[in-house]
Amino acid sequence: MLSRRRLIGLGLAGATLSGCTRIARGLDGDRLPADLTLPAGDVHPTVRLLDRAGFGPRPGEVAEVERTGREAWLESQLHPDDNEPSGLKFQLSRLDVSNIDGMELRDMPENEMLRQMSQAAILRAIYSPWQLRERMVDFWTNHFNIYARKGLAAYRKPNDDLHVIRANALLTFPNLLRASAHSPAMLAFLDNRQNMRGVANENYARELMELHTLGVHGGYTQYDVQEVARCFTGWTVEDGFLQHRGAFKFDPERHDRGEKTVLGVKIPAEGGQNDGEHVLEILAHHPACARFIAQKMVRHFLGGANEAWVSKLAKIYTETGGDIPSMLRPLLLSQEALEGDPVSKRPLDFVVSALRALDADTDGGRQIQDHLVAMGQPLFEWPMPDGYPDKTSAWTGSLLARWNFALKLASNQLEGSTVDLKHLASRIGQGGDADKMVAVVLPGRDLAHIQEAAKGAELSQFAALSLCAPEFQWR
Repeated sequence: MLSRRRLIGLGLAGATLSGCTRIARGLDGDRLPADLTLPAGDVHPTVRLLDRAGFGPRPGEVAEVERTGREAWLESQLHPDDNEPSGLKFQLSRLDVSNIDGMELRDMPENEMLRQMSQAAILRAIYSPWQLRERMVDFWTNHFNIYARKGLAAYRKPNDDLHVIRANALLTFPNLLRASAHSPAMLAFLDNRQNMRGVANENYARELMELHTLGVHGGYTQYDVQEVARCFTGWTVEDGFLQHRGAFKFDPERHDRGEKTVLGVKIPAEGGQNDGEHVLEILAHHPACARFIAQKMVRHFLGGANEAWVSKLAKIYTETGGDIPSMLRPLLLSQEALEGDPVSKRPLDFVVSALRALDADTDGGRQIQDHLVAMGQPLFEWPMPDGYPDKTSAWTGSLLARWNFALKLASNQLEGSTVDLKHLASRIGQGGDADKMVAVVLPGRDLAHIQEAAKGAELSQFAALSLCAPEFQWR
């Protein structure tokens, strides 16, 4: 009899996950709220909040947030717990990457590892009620990017995703930075395993300052890169016999024991592992780091440069020791975030928000992931350490692939995903007219041109046209 692990080795594991969405839906029942009617008045700021702080509203969610208030909703999102829907827990429990240390899965094909990691990320983004955490997981995953096809990164990344990114996404930046610096996935990806006294490898040191903390104009020099590299000599990955292979390891025999100077701060000789720890403290509390993280947050959530908000967030970072919720709270409730110019959706944003908008049941499997590949964003596969680009110009070539996805989703042509538009329309009342349904799929937008273009169309055509509309490409 073939075991599940053997099936995985043969590339047949996908068959064991088929039908999983229907079982999961049965566990949760009808997730839609009782009333899908939109509240009176201008709901656009609430739509914008759900689009930016999460992956877009599900049917009825705008009305729910309007009733509780945007401030109360955001406050709850800033303090998530581990309470997830039973259907989501069930689906994740069927994935080996959610239950087994990745380095113990080295008999699993790399493609299967990536498929399961992507599946878990997509499912959480769609079904978790803690949407801000999922948004920040995506944000920090790109900030601390690891290319999963380099070496054994595909087997190291699941632990990094759970214990570095996800565990610290809404805590403090210094905590997140420290966790990343101790991550075997990051150390291996940026070649710190080859960093030893006498032959220092500068790759991790350079990216630590340029991409993770200070920014390219953060005031460091090539000498600082060299000194930081010396501080991190001996920070490596355990691969010894009968040891916890794949875990973080400090090897004192490889460490440069001499005195170092980083950004003008002297680090005494014979510091051992504390040399690297000292560097992390210096960088995390440097004014350039506060500004660099503020710039990235402002660009991600406001869509462009805004010097006033960069200065505000940098000040908050400095005063709170890099507390992430303290930075997000005023930014996400600002007039610029709720009423300013929209921000373009990257492919993952588009796909997840489309599935949420139509209240889809999906396993997040191969078909969904194939469409992300077609749009240019296979998860965990950006080869450079800077993460997927967030500029609109980087994604304008993905529009045709987006339309193809929208048409297949709305017409139930995606294996592993289903939408029940008739059920959704029936919940709206007054006969469930298509134009009323699209108002739930795209709440808070001017829909006259869509309704005019789709006169006489079927529900699936109306839904697909709504997802293809320019308004749905932005958050």
